Amino acid sequence: MVKRTSLEKTECPIARSLDVLGDWWSLLIIRDAFLGIRRFGEFQKNIGLAKNILTVRLRALVDQGILTTAPASDGSAYQEYVLTPKGRGVFPILVALRQWSEEFDDHPEQIATILIDKEKGRPVRKLELYSQDGRLLTATDTALKPRPGSKPSKSKASKAVRLIEA
Repeated sequence: MVKRTSLEKTECPIARSLDVLGDWWSLLIIRDAFLGIRRFGEFQKNIGLAKNILTVRLRALVDQGILTTAPASDGSAYQEYVLTPKGRGVFPILVALRQWSEEFDDHPEQIATILIDKEKGRPVRKLELYSQDGRLLTATDTALKPRPGSKPSKSKASKAVRLIEA
């Protein structure tokens, strides 16, 4: 397997998040954990991922604190993979990816499920970004600025922030 470059020390929070979450297999594992799948064999069967690759992805998700292992709830010798608070924090990311696909997929009719509010049984509203005073924001309404106390960098992202400030 090719070793990928770590992004954990980059200044970009998106790159840092991708470094933790990994690749599409990792996101599918996390998705399945939200759906209640907890055992290695269930992940393997549901995703169809080779056992060696699944082993590596599960280990990485545990190492990153996204999942933790616990004794099997039925008392058997197996272990189960359980979402941590950090792992449960991925939920809005999965919802955003789902909603993006529902809107822009070439064949949305092939999407087999909809996300609903369990209490009301109605579809969930599209995620939106709001300002602190309640205004709906789009990409053109936002900008990056240096975090207080951060050191200036020579990266392209930092140069873009300095241009925005000018």
